Amino acid sequence: MDKNSVYRTNIIGAGEVGVAISVDKDKNVVHKTNSLFWDTKGNDILGATSLPFYGSFVSEEQCQLFGDVSGKKMLEIGCGRGQSLQYHGERKAAELWGIDLSENQIEKTRQYLTVSGLSANLICSPMEDECGLPVDYFDFVYSIYAIGWTTDLEGTFCRIASYLKKDGVFIFSWSHPIHKCVVAENDMLVFKKCYFDESWYSVSLDESTLTLSDRKLSTYVNALAKAGFVIEQMIEQSDDEIMQSRDSNSDFAKKAKMLPVTFVIKARKL
Repeated sequence: MDKNSVYRTNIIGAGEVGVAISVDKDKNVVHKTNSLFWDTKGNDILGATSLPFYGSFVSEEQCQLFGDVSGKKMLEIGCGRGQSLQYHGERKAAELWGIDLSENQIEKTRQYLTVSGLSANLICSPMEDECGLPVDYFDFVYSIYAIGWTTDLEGTFCRIASYLKKDGVFIFSWSHPIHKCVVAENDMLVFKKCYFDESWYSVSLDESTLTLSDRKLSTYVNALAKAGFVIEQMIEQSDDEIMQSRDSNSDFAKKAKMLPVTFVIKARKL
């Protein structure tokens, strides 16, 4: 391993294990790398997480964070292939909007919703950039396993606050930062990475490359506060029922019983 390499136990979600290369954060380079990743093999490599699931072993049916969305205006940050937008469309949301870095994902969302008899206003843009979204407009902004791709967390949260009406709700999920530090080895959980390391890194998976940073939980909390949000609820515990319905004896499930692998935050704009 050369001096520019670091060990990453998990890339995202249940994740990959391996060595990544430390890189400088160049916003344009990161956007180009990650948009190409999702335009090509992203879904094949990492799959897609969508409502009613917030991530591994956490669900909306269990948490009930949204409540009744009928008649509400909804914006999804990182809409992926459109399943979460469909979820809200079927629950009678008044308007569906989505933004994604990848043209390919936007097109998949458009096709998927059309087949489902739904429509949405879709925009291809990095989440941290000005992209013409209306301000003081939405009842809910949400992001299911996408917010961690931003190159500017504070700027992204400030933009999201601007999109929301007063008292509007922002809900997002992402891979828990402690999960990214720990790997299961020989029936033990072993730290392989410093929790406080927020450096950027690139990793190659199946001949594709992605670039990320593993942020501390406090980084998310402080960025929310700075953007004018108050946190109403945070979830980080895996649901036993969901684990039992899947392979509860896998290394990943065993890990999820011992430490959080996903976190979800519900915050309200002041």
